Amino acid sequence: MKFHLGSCLFLIAATLMPWPKASAQEQHITIAAAADLHDAMGKLVEAYGHDHPGAKLDVVFGASGMLLTQIEQGAPFELFFSADSSYPQQLVAHGKAGGTPVPYAEGHLVMWSASIDMHGVQVADLAQPRFGRIAIANPQHAPYGKRAEQALRAAGIWDQVQPRLVFGENIAQTVQFAQSGNAQVGLVAESLVLASPGKGSYAPVPASLHEPLRQSFVLTKRGAGNALAEDFARYVQQAPARAILAGYGFSLPGGGEH
Repeated sequence: MKFHLGSCLFLIAATLMPWPKASAQEQHITIAAAADLHDAMGKLVEAYGHDHPGAKLDVVFGASGMLLTQIEQGAPFELFFSADSSYPQQLVAHGKAGGTPVPYAEGHLVMWSASIDMHGVQVADLAQPRFGRIAIANPQHAPYGKRAEQALRAAGIWDQVQPRLVFGENIAQTVQFAQSGNAQVGLVAESLVLASPGKGSYAPVPASLHEPLRQSFVLTKRGAGNALAEDFARYVQQAPARAILAGYGFSLPGGGEH
């Protein structure tokens, strides 16, 4: 099986390039996936490939809201894995979906730092100057960024920390800001932290401080009737795939996590 992972920061510019046309017979699909799935989706595609060596699955990662916009503008994605279930629902409402959205996971927000011991740290503590710059994903189009803003507001410190915020275009770039030292703390996806065990330290953001990160996928209109896309959609709902997602800290529909 041939597998290519696009860069976390790579976003297709729908207005700058024509979309290539793929043969209906070609065993190839392109998946749009939320950036929190970067490592987990790589494992899912790799595992699927063991039983489907003739299939080619490409993955483009980005902020869910930006991926939604690209699909609506005609980007050639057969499947859309969103970090927020509202975005697949929007595809349905706008006539751009080829099926019904399927919940596949619930994500978790954590506070991570490469240089500060985060054990026992509460969200309200981030108001202290010692935590320096704080990275969050852009709340305008990144679900984790929206939840980070909600958590900071619920903790009563949004106005205090706002001048120290650094915004990533998606949650993967937010992690990079915290890893590189451009920010001392990042409010990031637990799935990306677990992909690099032993690096830095983190503390959970209580789920009570923000809306749930319920994640769903949907076949796009382009993906409807595509045998490979439909088969991979079924695979993601089966036990082996669920085990992979649980290994990256996702809670699963119907129970099972961590």
